[in-house]
Amino acid sequence: MTLTETREAEIDNRVHRAQRIAELDSAAGAENFPVASRLLPARHRKRVIAFYRYARYADDIADTPRAQRAEQLAQLDRLEEALVGRDGPGVGMDLFRALGEGRADCDKMALDAARQLLVAFRRDVDGTRCADWADLMSYCDHSAAPVGRFLLAIHGEDSRTYPPSDALCAVLQVLNHCQDISSDWQNLGRRYLPGDWMQEEGADDHNLSRSRMPPPLQRVLERTLQSCDALLDRAAPLPRLISARGLRAQAGATLFLARRLRARLHGADPLARRVALQRPDFLRAGIVGLWSAR
Repeated sequence: MTLTETREAEIDNRVHRAQRIAELDSAAGAENFPVASRLLPARHRKRVIAFYRYARYADDIADTPRAQRAEQLAQLDRLEEALVGRDGPGVGMDLFRALGEGRADCDKMALDAARQLLVAFRRDVDGTRCADWADLMSYCDHSAAPVGRFLLAIHGEDSRTYPPSDALCAVLQVLNHCQDISSDWQNLGRRYLPGDWMQEEGADDHNLSRSRMPPPLQRVLERTLQSCDALLDRAAPLPRLISARGLRAQAGATLFLARRLRARLHGADPLARRVALQRPDFLRAGIVGLWSAR
């Protein structure tokens, strides 16, 4: 077995474990914003799980510390080949086969969404450092928006749901990066906070390695959270635009969780401790989701 094959097997094992946890514990909040939710219809769950495993696999490739850049990019290339039915990692072939069970037009859109994720993961391999808010939003167009569009596509939702879905997915991504600014920088050399805001506020990348946030970096975080408010406003109409009851519930619950995480991050210091959603947040989100599905 080659080194690449060994790494792929290790990643595949981790993803299988993560997928199992997501299936069993998504309602209890194993992740901030679980994709493989029990709120989704059972008939779509196989394709959603296949997409989830694919995304986690690709994410693990990009996030492998001390890996060789050329090797990481080659693994991502092989994963893309599997999406079109060529030989490659099992998670890519699984997604290819799962998408073959639905309508051709929807599944083409879902496949395009899967490909878009790889654009972001290739960028992450090189150590993402966002120049400004527009650059961060461009990153989210590839790293986050495809997840929402995949779910909308397999449910056959109208294209008018795409803009609010893109906004919701973007704000989820940004809030997650705000949670993880320390580990993203120290472990992976990535900084998603807008670089021009860092400069304007007198912060620099070295601040990300500190045990507490200095005031300039705190101001950058607050500016980022204020920009998230506009995304949340744009995402607000999404639940009522969705026709599928289960997906409508999922959108309502996810929107609630995004608002709760934004509130928890306000005034917090994610360098001192990771700011996270709590179990009551997930319980309330479930209630909101059911209310949204009426």
